[in-house]
Amino acid sequence: MGNEVGTPAGGVDAQDVDGELLAAVERIVRAVVAEEVVPRWRRLAASDIAEKNGPHDLVTTADRAAEAQLAQRLTALLPGSVVVGEEAVSADPGLLDLLRGDAPVWVVDPVDGTAAFVRGETGFSTLVSLVRGGRPIASWTYAPQRGQFATARRGGGAHLNGERLRTATDPGRLRLWISNPVFRTPAEQTAVARLAAAAETVPCVTSAGLGYLEVARGDADGVAFFWEAPWDHSAGLLLVQEAGGTSRTTAGQPFQVAGGNALPFTVARDVATADRVIDLLTGAEEDR
Repeated sequence: MGNEVGTPAGGVDAQDVDGELLAAVERIVRAVVAEEVVPRWRRLAASDIAEKNGPHDLVTTADRAAEAQLAQRLTALLPGSVVVGEEAVSADPGLLDLLRGDAPVWVVDPVDGTAAFVRGETGFSTLVSLVRGGRPIASWTYAPQRGQFATARRGGGAHLNGERLRTATDPGRLRLWISNPVFRTPAEQTAVARLAAAAETVPCVTSAGLGYLEVARGDADGVAFFWEAPWDHSAGLLLVQEAGGTSRTTAGQPFQVAGGNALPFTVARDVATADRVIDLLTGAEEDR
């Protein structure tokens, strides 16, 4: 595929991301998912599924095939760009250093929520973001079996199926999504218990990208996460930010895609909500 949007080789900044680029990437994502992911949904054989770091960390032929296709087509779309994909990093962790480099980086999660995909559930998505200088400048979130396609452009807002997204504004509500419980340590379980005691909680996010989407669309007020894999968070961070929300780590700083974050962290509808969630996660609210 050629350079459909005519972007100069070797560089793109937020002001260069326009509707044409957003649409070109959307076409690529939809095509790859239609070719490599949807046909395998509920049709996986045992030989199509493998463990990476244990029984709850799975990879399928859909993950590998979709990432390979996305990497090929996205770098052809933007000459000079590079890819940081979940499956490639699993084989070569050194690829994470690309996030600190000068080239535009496509951050790719071909099937976010692989366990849900393997179980034949609809709670999975494909996540793509374009990162420059360690900051997401555009993102694409696609949940094919739910008919949801969300995009965001830095400074240009967030949209779901063409409709503008806004985070919730109900000051009396605190509805939180919680990341997958199979990864929790005893300390994390204690932190989650504090959240559950103070808020309405949804106990499991099968796809990080869908958790971010729930905040961006106003259905949830925040999500608590306990890991920092960039492919899980990059697209959603920009989506929530452009919908009016924010992120906070336990060090009180915004989450950084390039790593080095104090965990756990939250993405929330506004600053006040993010601060409260962090206080609950750390126990600071109990000390007052």
